[in-house]
Amino acid sequence: MTVFRVDRTPPLSAAEAWRRLTDWPAHADQVPLTRIEVRTPGPTKVGTVFVARTALPGRVAFDDPMEVVAWQPPTAEGPGHCRLEKRGKVVTGWAEIEVRAEGGVTHVRWSEELRVGPLPRLFDQVTARVGRAVFGRAVDGLLRKEL
Repeated sequence: MTVFRVDRTPPLSAAEAWRRLTDWPAHADQVPLTRIEVRTPGPTKVGTVFVARTALPGRVAFDDPMEVVAWQPPTAEGPGHCRLEKRGKVVTGWAEIEVRAEGGVTHVRWSEELRVGPLPRLFDQVTARVGRAVFGRAVDGLLRKEL
């Protein structure tokens, strides 16, 4: 498994940053060749399940099913925290989103432990670099997105 982290300080309130980062279908707009289906009724809570399906040109496709196992939106008293468990056959691991306001500044941290099943551990550093780039781009797009 490989672990990587993306940290940002967007010019948004903690509540708005949280809303954007936990809009699961909106992630598909930021990740090429991917669509997302939420399989449980909203709003998001512990037990929410969604699937990111990535399909490359041709016949290569895989599902990345995820379940929300921790859900605490940010409040004036404390940070928001969401933990996703990846339950797929190809991609396993977890992702955590933390959003907190401190001194009038919003801090976002996306941490992820990622394992791509068929890749040997020899590729962990490459997986971390690619993951940081892909998820960094997705986080930036979600936080920048005009709504």
